[in-house]
Amino acid sequence: MKTSSLKIEVAGQPLVLSSLRAAFDPASRCLFIADAHFGKDAVFRARGIPVPVGSTADNLRRLDRLIDEFAPAMLVFLGDLMHAREAHAVETLGALHVWRARHAALRVVLVEGNHDRHAGALPQTLDFQCVREPWRLGPWALCHYPCVVDEAYALAGHVHPVYRVSTRIDSVRVPCFRFQARYGVLPAFGGFTGGAREDGRVAGERVFLVVQERVIEVGG
Repeated sequence: MKTSSLKIEVAGQPLVLSSLRAAFDPASRCLFIADAHFGKDAVFRARGIPVPVGSTADNLRRLDRLIDEFAPAMLVFLGDLMHAREAHAVETLGALHVWRARHAALRVVLVEGNHDRHAGALPQTLDFQCVREPWRLGPWALCHYPCVVDEAYALAGHVHPVYRVSTRIDSVRVPCFRFQARYGVLPAFGGFTGGAREDGRVAGERVFLVVQERVIEVGG
């Protein structure tokens, strides 16, 4: 099933925002994903907190849907691929290896995030290229932490942006993409991540909500 998406321009460059909480650059055929936090449920269970099993499988299913739709030449994770050292559990790494075998021809790059440093190095058998931020790709500076990079537009994650939508009697926090003049922040891809930033827009910022499998611009 094809996902809902919205094509926009960022710093004069085309970018497609997917309702599966990812972005695609059609010029470089690169798919960007932030904050997957694979194995977070395994980490919680290892630390004695009973949580349901299945977040890794759900994340991988959504990755497969994105790859089927956009046919990227490259996939870049903008940090926090793994949640913690306990995320290197046998079941989590096994699922990642099976997924990687299905997409062996795809170049996969991980821009190291703070959770990745705590989790430790990935097995070489996953064939992920690990790099430090900012990692340049055409007009983009690919980062984990939102920041300004000279002569580039930065795409980042880390803050798990959400936006509060309110009525007179109720409110809800929804994932969102946020684009300021010099950098943009993608929503957390992981289905077991929650959200952090929910403040209103700063001057000139564009905010795109992920609501009911659609991408909608605030005020658009």
